[in-house]
Amino acid sequence: MYLLVGLGNPGTKYYYNRHNIGYMVIDHLAKNYELPNFKKKTKSSFSVGLIESYKVILLKPTTYMNLSGESVLEIKSFYNIDIDNVFVFHDEIDLKLGEIKVKKGGGHNGHNGLKSIDNLIGTSYHRIRMGVDRPFVDRIENKSHIVSKWVLTDFTEIEKENIIQKNLSFISQNLVNLISKEFEYFNNNK
Repeated sequence: MYLLVGLGNPGTKYYYNRHNIGYMVIDHLAKNYELPNFKKKTKSSFSVGLIESYKVILLKPTTYMNLSGESVLEIKSFYNIDIDNVFVFHDEIDLKLGEIKVKKGGGHNGHNGLKSIDNLIGTSYHRIRMGVDRPFVDRIENKSHIVSKWVLTDFTEIEKENIIQKNLSFISQNLVNLISKEFEYFNNNK
């Protein structure tokens, strides 16, 4: 069984935020693969189904970003999922908009959703880092405040139509490569 987690903040006002690209991935996968409607658990919204021959759980934590690990731990423990079968889709400010990179383990780079997951299940899960760009803040003293505001801004309509939709389709069409851990294909995606 495979756990596919999309990080984001609950609520429609956040849906198109850069920080919510993980939610967008999960919703796109659910629709594309016609998986069952999402069920509610105490800290999450999830759907269980088959993608080709792989049994998957699509998970959207319903806690806010900083507590995402609680939801991941709850579902991972309930279904007894090996950490090597956990895949987390999240925004990455150190990648250009549209870039996708996959890595296993590593640091959280200040991402509070990843920090929460790291603290509760460990760091040896797979991270699908989705580029959302970084605001230009070189000469500003309070950079973390600017970055926090940046990830809570919506993608522009042009970004959504030309880049985000392309990435969502790419992930959906190549999900089996991801689940079977053929990461080279993702890391070479332009």
